[in-house]
Amino acid sequence: MTEPGGGTGPATPRRRGRPPRAAAEAGPGARERILAAARTEFSDRGYEKTSIRGIARAAGVDAALVHHYFGTKDEVFAAAIEVDFEPALTVDAILGDSLDGVGERLARHFLAIWENPATRTPLIAVLRSALTHDAAAKVLRGFVLRRLLERVAGELRVPDPRLRAELAASHMMGIVIMRYVLEVEPLASAPAERIVGLVGPTLQRYLTEG
Repeated sequence: MTEPGGGTGPATPRRRGRPPRAAAEAGPGARERILAAARTEFSDRGYEKTSIRGIARAAGVDAALVHHYFGTKDEVFAAAIEVDFEPALTVDAILGDSLDGVGERLARHFLAIWENPATRTPLIAVLRSALTHDAAAKVLRGFVLRRLLERVAGELRVPDPRLRAELAASHMMGIVIMRYVLEVEPLASAPAERIVGLVGPTLQRYLTEG
């Protein structure tokens, strides 16, 4: 194709990578199918054993289409995490109109993700991958820091807001590991609202008290 200046090249910029000719046949739902396949692959096989080719095969698309939409395996992994976190864990809902009760809201929203069987199973697999594989841990840290902690910290009016947000997150992740991964009793079978009631004041202190 000849451009007005006499050179040649594409008329419009492409996304990263080059979609295969089969991309048109994949349909508008290809991205969603890839994400669904990625969540299943990461859940069933773990981070290290999951491959772009395996995700593509499970989604019924060419591997080049996975690269086209997401780039690397790390980026597919991050997108798969986001699918689970975003619907239930929204920063606006946690922060509310004021910081009063923010600790309780954080605990309730965070536990709601893990109490839901549809999100708990893949997230446990993601967490296990992060505990045993450096690349998975890096992706999970980057997602949590970028999408959650930095926004929460930005609303705090206390010294060391980033540190406080990280302490709150570490507290909740410890509960998740003990309750859902190791299944330590009586924490594993305690009602979620009981945990919220006990943990909320501690998170509130982390996030708001000078």
